[in-house]
Amino acid sequence: MNKILITGATGNLGSEVAKRLKDKIGTNSIAVLVRNGHSEKAKQYHTDGFEVRVGDYDDFETLTNAFAGIETLYFISGSDINNRFQQHKNVVQAAKQAGVKHILYTSTVRKNESEKAPLHLVVNAHKQTEIWIQESGLAYTILRHNLYSEVVTMFIGDKTLLQKSKVVYLPTGNGKIAFVAREDFAEAEAIILSEPEKHKNKIYEFNASATVSFSDIATWLSETLGEDIQYISPSVTEFEATLKSMGLPDAIINVKTMFSLGIANDEFDKIENDLETILGRKTKTMIAYIKDVYQ
Repeated sequence: MNKILITGATGNLGSEVAKRLKDKIGTNSIAVLVRNGHSEKAKQYHTDGFEVRVGDYDDFETLTNAFAGIETLYFISGSDINNRFQQHKNVVQAAKQAGVKHILYTSTVRKNESEKAPLHLVVNAHKQTEIWIQESGLAYTILRHNLYSEVVTMFIGDKTLLQKSKVVYLPTGNGKIAFVAREDFAEAEAIILSEPEKHKNKIYEFNASATVSFSDIATWLSETLGEDIQYISPSVTEFEATLKSMGLPDAIINVKTMFSLGIANDEFDKIENDLETILGRKTKTMIAYIKDVYQ
């Protein structure tokens, strides 16, 4: 029996993939990785019939123990941007040492891999992880994600904030993004995990069926909220000064700026339809997402 381990199982994507994969193949061949085996989510996984394994990307030994007997590893990239290199190296090396046969890795789409690109810090870690996986000798499936639809709320605020500010304020210019709802990523990746042998040694670009700009998003927000929501794309200097005056931490300002400039440079303006192919349908539209969240 092919034993599958889903990492990041207490996070939003990992838990959604686990749920959808359970619906397809049951829990007998699925294990989930958690950092705290005594957490409420870990206890719920036990109740639901999953095998729960404990491991931490920062702790190589816990990973080798957790990966024992696993054939297929669903490796969700770490969220700690500054420490991704070592964490990801730990995962790949532990997988090889433990005898894992096949790694499926959630990477990122990109166009510009140069050191001067706004998203170099993010892209470089994903690029290097892909190289480590491909050089490991293990079978691989690289899942390059476009931006999640859910980051829109992180970038522009919730309904209450927008009704007050009446502005989408980001230095994204006219850049377009093929936003993908988390549920679409999860559904496609559960499909792949249910028959992983069909997807060995492949690289998939997971983009939405259509690209949109933040100007488009402001228009749809206006329709949804019944308010005139303006889109303003300030200079980076003005943007950072404004956010600083609002008391936002430098770390948050840096992330918003980095991704905004990446969007402005069309890093996420991608049209490859691998996601449509796996799903067998169009992806969830941004209009539908906005109505779900802001109506």
